[in-house]
Amino acid sequence: MFRGKKYQDSIKLIDRTVQYDMEDAFGLALKSAKAKFDETIEVHVRLGVDSRHADQQVRGNIVLPHGTGKVNRVLVFAKGDNAKTAEDAGADFVGAEDMVARIQNENFFDYDVIVATPDMMGLVGRLGKVLGPKGLMPNPKAGTVTNDVTRAISEIKAGKVEYRLDKTNIVHCPLGKVSFGEQKLLENFEALLRAIIKSKPAAAKGQYIRSCVISPTMGPGIKVSTARLMT
Repeated sequence: MFRGKKYQDSIKLIDRTVQYDMEDAFGLALKSAKAKFDETIEVHVRLGVDSRHADQQVRGNIVLPHGTGKVNRVLVFAKGDNAKTAEDAGADFVGAEDMVARIQNENFFDYDVIVATPDMMGLVGRLGKVLGPKGLMPNPKAGTVTNDVTRAISEIKAGKVEYRLDKTNIVHCPLGKVSFGEQKLLENFEALLRAIIKSKPAAAKGQYIRSCVISPTMGPGIKVSTARLMT
């Protein structure tokens, strides 16, 4: 794969055989972020579980101490008083049947997260084949199926992220922007990793965190030691 000059310059800073301590890793991540825009620092955590088994799933959510640097647009499926509450709480879009029709007929996806009250899930379920592949389907475990729409919207706007296994047993999450600086990124990282560690399934055997890599959007991956978080 062809890599540009900035990427080639960045990779010279990193020893791919070394697992860096957290401070050094984030220092390198910031140095290797050379794009002209404010890159996102992402984390990729490979876990010693098997996502094919229901009792080894890892999924949850957390409001990062410093958010992610992204302002999420929220669509809420609600009616009546709940719809009014959602509007007052700052939802970007609120609807019911009208919103289902808009998604089905207009390919409307100008939002990042969907929240639904429990009584609306029968309606939202019609969109499962469309929303599911995009990771937009509301889910009680993610806190996006709830009667407390005010709290859900507030947390999402504050920087709540959902972490979950993919098919290769890796969790991928944004940690924040390069402009956050090392300390804020470290605090977000520690909060997220502790949440993932706390979510360890009882059925998981052996080493739980197999590897952890951080990277800026356009930069190389950097291996991070999580040993001190496991104590």
